[in-house]
Amino acid sequence: MDSALASDSGLYLRQTVKTAVKLLVVGHFAVGKTTFVGSLSEIKPLRTEETMTQAGALVDDLTGIKDKTTTTVAMDFGRLTLSDSLVLYLFGAPGQQRFTRLWQDMTRGALGALVLADTRRLEQSFDVMGLLEDHGLPYAVAVNHFDGAPAYPEAEIREALDLLPETPLVTCDARDRTSSTQALISLVQYLYARTTQEHA
Repeated sequence: MDSALASDSGLYLRQTVKTAVKLLVVGHFAVGKTTFVGSLSEIKPLRTEETMTQAGALVDDLTGIKDKTTTTVAMDFGRLTLSDSLVLYLFGAPGQQRFTRLWQDMTRGALGALVLADTRRLEQSFDVMGLLEDHGLPYAVAVNHFDGAPAYPEAEIREALDLLPETPLVTCDARDRTSSTQALISLVQYLYARTTQEHA
């Protein structure tokens, strides 16, 4: 949908916007990053999805993934205005290892990241979280809901992902705007608390 905040004069942002924050939405292959960005963006999101080919099947693990026909080959991009003066830019990074170099470039200037995870493939989140930690980028984790996926207590998921006690862990449904908003809020609150502590 088009932004309700875009002015009639054709300006992309309101003139009152003073602060822009870059956030990453990351996770392993086929975890719902494109859907998540699309459900939140107030503008028509930029998507770089391409149809998956037989050649791609040799390098992309499709085990347990039904009806996956496209994949992000560069990034997803969306925008969410929080107030007259603050806007969030959401960058969805491709999940395959062959895009790691592009993924690393996207961390530049980012304030933090939301890691989407799938309880059917939790072990695939380790590489993503490791890259964030290598770059010193704080993150929160959101377990994305998939029909038929097993549900585990929060403590078990924390242990399986080896999360620090302060790392936020929430559940969400990337298809639902309200649910995605709550997941993003958990990240923003965490980043704000860290900033407050650093400047205390």
